[in-house]
Amino acid sequence: MIHLLLAIIYIAFISLGLPDSLLGSAWPTMYTDFSVPLFYAGIISMIIAFGTIVSSLQSDRLTKKFGTGKVTAFSVAMTAIALFGFSSSHSFITLCLWAIPYGLGAGSVDASLNNYVALNYSSKHMSWLHCMWGVGATLGPYIMGYALSGNYGWNMGYAIIGVIQVILTFFLFLSLPLWKKQNSSNTIQDKNKSPLTLKQIIQIPGAKAVMICFFCYCALEQTAGLWASSYLMITKGISADVAASFASLFFIGITVGRAVSGFITMKLNDVQMVRMGQLIILIGIIVMVLPLPGMFSLIGLVMIGLGCAPVYPCLIHATPEHFGEDKSQAIIGVQMASAYVGTCVMPPLFGLLTNIISVSIFPLYLLSILIVMFIMHKTLSQQIVK
Repeated sequence: MIHLLLAIIYIAFISLGLPDSLLGSAWPTMYTDFSVPLFYAGIISMIIAFGTIVSSLQSDRLTKKFGTGKVTAFSVAMTAIALFGFSSSHSFITLCLWAIPYGLGAGSVDASLNNYVALNYSSKHMSWLHCMWGVGATLGPYIMGYALSGNYGWNMGYAIIGVIQVILTFFLFLSLPLWKKQNSSNTIQDKNKSPLTLKQIIQIPGAKAVMICFFCYCALEQTAGLWASSYLMITKGISADVAASFASLFFIGITVGRAVSGFITMKLNDVQMVRMGQLIILIGIIVMVLPLPGMFSLIGLVMIGLGCAPVYPCLIHATPEHFGEDKSQAIIGVQMASAYVGTCVMPPLFGLLTNIISVSIFPLYLLSILIVMFIMHKTLSQQIVK
């Protein structure tokens, strides 16, 4: 039963990744259909991120009340509905409205599932599970690229992903009895604990530093995922459908990197894994900054993805060790919220900068985020209570 539940969790992580990369790969075509500026992608991204912030902050309460299984199943179902809403949208305002359930469906399931895995499975499983997120995030642009190159339109791309999400939702609801059996020993104890307030969480040593780490990581990852297609198309002169497919190279880098990271975690601890990832990101950014042919930008993008691979799962997996199992769900909820604040603020900010300066500043923007993340992770290591 335990292995079957783990397989279900792997499926759930795939479902988390599928919608995440769609907007970035489809937007170079979408914005012309809606006759809106390029930087309006940041508005959609910001609405989605705001929804995830709200639901992440409620993850501790929701998980204690309903359990991880129900939170996961209902959240994926909400995302599926939002995807069909996107596919049928004919105006930018409608997209904005559907972005609300799109974001709300992501936050709670992300925080709840990550805490469950951090408490019950080793670091290698955390990396491999997030590799499954990368599988979903990689498939998304490929499916969108197929829809665009086949002249089916971006609407069909969203519809296809929506159908896949419905199928995943079906299996998640079938799995609910497995979650109940696995959680039965801890359910009463968890429900009797009062959720920590935001003020109490922030006062925990190391909490502020780890929140900024997550802010920076997701700011970097989502900015890269959202704007890579536009950067390749506008700066490197690549066509829209090819750029959509090439943008998936970033997520391929994350996916392959997390598959490999699962094995490396058997030799290195979580802190070492994060530092290794940051170094690889730096190398990838340097490759993109150098005045080299377009092919090197693709290589740099893959390297940034490879570097991102261990950072997120290893930061999460270290949470119970750093802050205690009794606080881990609350801390992870705030970490997720901080991550989505980064998602909410930094990609739209880059969109505004492209309107003022140029999309060519893409690599330098990523570099500035990386520097702050490195400093905060070092601060975290100094502040945590061993």
